[in-house]
Amino acid sequence: MHNVLIMQNFSTIPMGDIINILQEQIQTISAQETVSFKVLNPDIMSNVYNGTIISINNQEYIYRGFKSWMELAQQMRCKMLTPQLLDENFILMRYQKLNEDASFHAADIKKEEKYGEASIFSQIHKNEEASFIYYYKQALKNVNVDKRLRILNLGVNSGDEFEALIKESQNFNTLELLGIDYCSSAIKRAEEKFQKYKNIKFLEYDINHLNDLNLEKFDLIISIGTLQSSNLEYNKLLMSIVQNQLKRDGAMILGFPNCRWIDGEMIYGARVKNYSFSEMGLLYKDVIFAKKYLQQKKFRVTLTGKDYIFVTATSILAI
Repeated sequence: MHNVLIMQNFSTIPMGDIINILQEQIQTISAQETVSFKVLNPDIMSNVYNGTIISINNQEYIYRGFKSWMELAQQMRCKMLTPQLLDENFILMRYQKLNEDASFHAADIKKEEKYGEASIFSQIHKNEEASFIYYYKQALKNVNVDKRLRILNLGVNSGDEFEALIKESQNFNTLELLGIDYCSSAIKRAEEKFQKYKNIKFLEYDINHLNDLNLEKFDLIISIGTLQSSNLEYNKLLMSIVQNQLKRDGAMILGFPNCRWIDGEMIYGARVKNYSFSEMGLLYKDVIFAKKYLQQKKFRVTLTGKDYIFVTATSILAI
């Protein structure tokens, strides 16, 4: 593994200048290679904010915590490797450049298998990402999941959301769950994963034609990272789901990705075509449409999350 050592102590340089230096260095190296640099050990102080000036042996340094360095690694499209202790005051920070091609976003395959069992997407485990599972668990609590006897998951893939729901529910055996997805290999994987649960069923189907199934209405509808898909008419489909598949006193949990999955890392910030940086206008537009429409339909709506934005809605008719 190639290593580029920047012979500077970044503890005396403003963050804006550090960004400029790193951007230039990272552009010169290949994916999986690393850039290393010396910084003040964040563990030498506590209860201080980034930017606090600390004096060591009559020399002034700028304090920054580990969170700041992790955030910077993401912005540089890098993975932060375990820092190395140089002495009691300084550490060697190491950033490994991500391989932008190792992303399901860049995969040039048919849409049916882009999310299939053999895809890069199948390697993603959202429930092990703290910024996802924390807010999803919160959403399940907010909708009082044990009172939602019939639950529908649109775009279920291999069933991550059901795994978390099982752990959060106190009366899981009383619930009836249905997961729908158009990807046959993903549905097969989900059926194998949940085969011991008789109250969970899966169906391979295109949710563009959901009304053709003539399903009974549900107490809770979940859809994570699906409704914004390019092959769906988002506004029209959302309104149809609320009108035709959701009970009037039901609840919804919608998850909108505000991240990209690249080379094993979840990188914050939505991206759209023709932009080389994170641009969240479309994300906010879709989130606000869902919020306003559900409020019009007499739902109480909350917006939470970070890497995924959760729209959680509960009918005021159930109160």
